[in-house]
Amino acid sequence: MNQKIDNLARILIEKKIKPSYQRIKVLQYINENINHPTVDSIFNSLIKEIPTLSKATVYNTLELFKDANLAKVITIEDNETRYDSRVHNHGHFKCESCGSIYDFEVDIDGLDVNSLKYFKINEKNVYFKGICPKCLNKNKNQQERKK
Repeated sequence: MNQKIDNLARILIEKKIKPSYQRIKVLQYINENINHPTVDSIFNSLIKEIPTLSKATVYNTLELFKDANLAKVITIEDNETRYDSRVHNHGHFKCESCGSIYDFEVDIDGLDVNSLKYFKINEKNVYFKGICPKCLNKNKNQQERKK
């Protein structure tokens, strides 16, 4: 195994997860593809290299990672679950034009939640939706060409 694979295996072992080849490859994928992939996109990318891989294995692996704090579930849309290897508190912006999801820094712990002081908060997320700069510029350029 190369050094990168050895490091990923070590991370899994530290989290008490058996470092199978499939788990190592899923961890490598989510660490290298910070575009908040779905189970389908992970599966479709890895199936070429691992023909025995199943979507259930990808899903179960991601659930293991989530429980071990190696991945975070991102649910901006009700019908779309994505995974993020950046598990520290940060916000997400989804472009309604191209569908890309961008990370941004936000002090989630600094938000005033005194009105929830009698509630038990299990999860904190900040999501914004709108149009990203790339799509805004693309739309602006298309508008200018029409003139």
